[in-house]
Amino acid sequence: MTIDYKMLRIEGIYNQNAEGDLMMRVKLSSGLLSVAQATVLAKLARQYGSGTLHLTTRGSIEFHDLRLEEIPIVQRGMTAVGLFSRGACGGAVRGISCSTGFGKGFAHTQQLARRLLLYFSGNPHFEGLPKKFKIAVEAGYAGSRHLIQDLAFVYVAQQGGQVLYDVWTAGGLGRAPQAAVLYRQRVPESDLLQLAEAIIRVYAANVKPPRRLKTLVGERGEAEFRQLVDAELERSPAVHFSDAYDKALIPLSGEAVSLKLTLPVFAGELPAERLAALAAAADSAGVSYLQVTADQDLALLPVDQSQRQKLLEALQQVDFADLDDPLAVLRVCPGNHECSMGLTATRDLATLLRDRFGDELGGRELAISGCPNSCAQPQLAELGIIASKSVKEEGGERTPRYDLYHRRGEGLGERIAERLTEAELFAALDAEF
Repeated sequence: MTIDYKMLRIEGIYNQNAEGDLMMRVKLSSGLLSVAQATVLAKLARQYGSGTLHLTTRGSIEFHDLRLEEIPIVQRGMTAVGLFSRGACGGAVRGISCSTGFGKGFAHTQQLARRLLLYFSGNPHFEGLPKKFKIAVEAGYAGSRHLIQDLAFVYVAQQGGQVLYDVWTAGGLGRAPQAAVLYRQRVPESDLLQLAEAIIRVYAANVKPPRRLKTLVGERGEAEFRQLVDAELERSPAVHFSDAYDKALIPLSGEAVSLKLTLPVFAGELPAERLAALAAAADSAGVSYLQVTADQDLALLPVDQSQRQKLLEALQQVDFADLDDPLAVLRVCPGNHECSMGLTATRDLATLLRDRFGDELGGRELAISGCPNSCAQPQLAELGIIASKSVKEEGGERTPRYDLYHRRGEGLGERIAERLTEAELFAALDAEF
């Protein structure tokens, strides 16, 4: 049977290798996963694919090593608990990432991210785009993830009954990183949907595949881009979200943020059995949701100290005390373990880093990307590693070369070394530590 891998992309499915193994990416609302959904995903992952789920930096979850005949079965299981993968890959609006620093505006941003996800997913007006279109809703500027999005809404304040956001656009990583530009400040939430539609329509009409929105701004300038968006806004009908009641999945107060528990997941690789045990522990403590964080970990938000203590006891019962130090951030893409674009075994490299530097990683932020696509967001890490090319050695074996990035300010990290061998990379890292 011939598989049309290009058609599969809009369904959130990529080809992994020549053997026909498939990756399927599951969209989550604001990175939030209910206990019931986690239980079902764990069950499906035990039966189909590699048995391990991958947590992404955008708050999604990936199955790896699926076969084509397994896809409909997994999809039916996901649909039963309200999960889907449509638009998680290909030329569509991707999953809406949401700030997981749990800042002051998180109670608002999680609702906005959910509305945007449901509106754009499967909407034929916003599929068939030149390439992926990434939207983020951030509860503040910590982490600077607004800089790498096609469109980002950053919570800034509440005023006169309105929630206000700064709007950033035309950012992206890949081979030619470009920081987003500030398009407009303090925009009322009621105006955001129409603005998002206008920007996406301008992108679709003015950019040739397979390029991102940043190309339009880079080639034609910010002033012309603004003119195009303003013209689109003038001719497009007003469209707004309307809600009869508060739809926050996690009613979040300042106290609840201080009670948060983060469960580190090394390299974002979460065995199905671990997820099932975690879901059961959360359920026994009365915690309804798990949060996939931007650093590929899992967070739980008990509502009070009593529930937090119950959760701690339940987690100890299922042996979650042996996980890695949550103070060390190490974002890792799947690399050539499961990605056809990968130039290096990223998890192996992450393990070498952990073994070599040990406690020195505490409080540091590192990221490893297996190719220049930069899915692990290395330009936002204190130290970022990118496998930039593969070199054929004299014996015929291919070995990766690495670029090293260092981020010192609030912008994107700067490349400080390039085309390093593994030994040279670790020597450079020794100097940084």
